[in-house]
Amino acid sequence: MFDVTLQGGAIYDGNGGEPYGADIAVKNGQIVAIGQLANFETAELLDINGLAVCPGFIDIHTHSDFTLLVNGKADSQVHQGVTTEVVGQCGTSCAPARCDRDIEVMAPGFKHGFASLGWRSFGDYLDALEKQSLGVNVAAFVGHGTVHRAVLGNVNTPPNPDEVEAMAHMVEEAVDHGAMGFSTGLEYWPGSVSAPEHIAPLVEVVAKRDLLYATHVRNRDIYYDLGFGEALTTARSAGAKLQISHIQPKFGAPEYAMQHSIEMIETGRRYGIDVAFDVIPHEWSHTSVLAILPQWAQEGGIAAVLERLARPELRESLKVNPKPIWRIVAAGRWGDIVLMQSEANSDLVGLTFSEIGRQRGKPPFDVALDLLLEEGENINRLLWTSRSFRQSDIELCLNHPQCAVMSDTWALSSQGPLADHIGSLSGYGWAARFLRTYVRERKILSFSEAIRRITSLPADRLGLSGRGRLAKGSSADITVLDPATITDHDTVEQPRRYASGIAHVMVNGKLSMRNGKRTHINNGSVLRHR
Repeated sequence: MFDVTLQGGAIYDGNGGEPYGADIAVKNGQIVAIGQLANFETAELLDINGLAVCPGFIDIHTHSDFTLLVNGKADSQVHQGVTTEVVGQCGTSCAPARCDRDIEVMAPGFKHGFASLGWRSFGDYLDALEKQSLGVNVAAFVGHGTVHRAVLGNVNTPPNPDEVEAMAHMVEEAVDHGAMGFSTGLEYWPGSVSAPEHIAPLVEVVAKRDLLYATHVRNRDIYYDLGFGEALTTARSAGAKLQISHIQPKFGAPEYAMQHSIEMIETGRRYGIDVAFDVIPHEWSHTSVLAILPQWAQEGGIAAVLERLARPELRESLKVNPKPIWRIVAAGRWGDIVLMQSEANSDLVGLTFSEIGRQRGKPPFDVALDLLLEEGENINRLLWTSRSFRQSDIELCLNHPQCAVMSDTWALSSQGPLADHIGSLSGYGWAARFLRTYVRERKILSFSEAIRRITSLPADRLGLSGRGRLAKGSSADITVLDPATITDHDTVEQPRRYASGIAHVMVNGKLSMRNGKRTHINNGSVLRHR
């Protein structure tokens, strides 16, 4: 007897081909049969006539490392059909760590008192995740920034050869304990003080295991070509599989930057570099407000940063950053920058920095520095957003067959301890927005090809065998939806609205959504490299 039979749907198997009609049977967490199964006994029959049956969606780039420890339900992801996400991106992971303070500084979305810490090794961190009731499967990368901090501490200097060797050893230990890849965030400290020769030996570690190297490149605006060129060179020299994260250029890049970047990638692929990329299906960019500070001002940890922010005589020098992560700040476009998350000033969330400046009677840059200081220990959680991406660039990316789609955000829930959190404007609706805006409305991709971009393509890049496709013997991660109605509802003013149009979601054979409603079941697993 089958555990569950999905009867009457149109099967989009994840390979990008035409759909076909068939039933799917699930038993013991696996797909055990696909075909005409009406005559077979089943414990539960779901009539899904008129709906699309797809592999569960895979979010190849998230920052849920800490939020999943606070609330593992991942409701924001499950409501839009996501069954697997990959944490540890942009060089930031929750492990390895020398002490709890390292975790507090490096963990995305960290907040005191929200989860028990105490782990040190990468394996211990994955063990902590496994103790959670997870709504999605989780794979984890080890981050360069976290490893750098574990070896060098808070110093704003590049590593020496011995320290690079120690960092490489830490990456190897993380892989031994299950890390699925290695990531860098070269626009952020400490990636910004690390040269290619400090990065390549660490990339070589994952290359030897045929694992993925994902990079947030050093620049995506004026010097975009140097940033992408460095990524390709590092992958070539290390022999690594390369994933360029959220590839679309930012405000300040020339209009031809996206086309040129894709041409660089195509040249690399022709000459044997295994490179692909992913894109955020949204024109809004987001980051930490802390990232606008010059490198010297970020040295020494949170206490040191707050001390500098409190000194009036340093204010003008804090505004001088020769390599700002956002050119939109350097251009003074404060009316286009919106405060997205703040603990200390939640009443200001949703306002532009021009509006906040008028309220406070101060220039917007001074307001930004004030808000950082007022945030105190939660300074890493002060986030802002701006409309920094071009729709034409997103569409150009999507036209490339090696372009996956991802969220770049946190798994959250509108209820419970994460109810007031927001990681990005795409957090509650990235997959739904992709399928609505770029498939149903703009028709950039067919529905079949779009499903491939968020199922088998990321699964193959990650080496997740048995996931990302609907096939006999595969894990029963399944999403059932209506292509005609799937819709995102999150906005700048109200970013915590769940997507609609998802009928059923199954994670490892158990229904986490049934008839459009979230169930109490959380059946996700931690996926480790073996």
